[in-house]
Amino acid sequence: MFPPLETADEDGLLAVGGDFSILTLTTAYHSGVFPWPVEGVPPLWFAPPERCVLFLDEFHISKRLRRDLKSCDFEYSINHDFASVIAHCAAPRTYESGTWIVPELQRAYIELHQAGHAHSIEVRENGELVGGLYGVSWGNYFGGESMFHTRSNASKAALIFLVETLRSRGATWIDVQTPTPLFLSFGARLISRDDFMSLLNEAWQCEVERGGSLWN
Repeated sequence: MFPPLETADEDGLLAVGGDFSILTLTTAYHSGVFPWPVEGVPPLWFAPPERCVLFLDEFHISKRLRRDLKSCDFEYSINHDFASVIAHCAAPRTYESGTWIVPELQRAYIELHQAGHAHSIEVRENGELVGGLYGVSWGNYFGGESMFHTRSNASKAALIFLVETLRSRGATWIDVQTPTPLFLSFGARLISRDDFMSLLNEAWQCEVERGGSLWN
């Protein structure tokens, strides 16, 4: 369905077009490809020459963040309100003119969630949803997609909870896709596309051996 990864351009753009069906998205992630839509443009599919990965044994939390989180009274849940989490993530930030989580992609990830392959972490304070994240998962693979917060540090708290959850279930890394200052501050780093594909193939094999994903 997708061209060979080495045919991607220097920015990682591999293909244009297609749809956001469960089959297409599943094939993409299993092939090391991820969507990065732009409103008004046919679907764009990326496989950059370097992939940003967060190895869980390299994950670190700053002393300041640890101190700040001690004063927070957050409550955490998994998959309790996926639709609300992705809706918050899709809402344009004040520093952005739009969102890459276009309505078609929102619907697609909700379908993936219903099929058991997209998952959310919710962070609440006094019962109110104040932060969270969502991503996709097969086997031992978890690919982070987006996060949000309406309360300071709530998205960071969601990430820390995700890391703790994945560790407890036997995962060793998270696909961050592209580097951001936030994830780099937690210890994420770039690896070659070839090294990423080796990790990815091992993660899929875990699905075969286990008969399911991290979330079963």
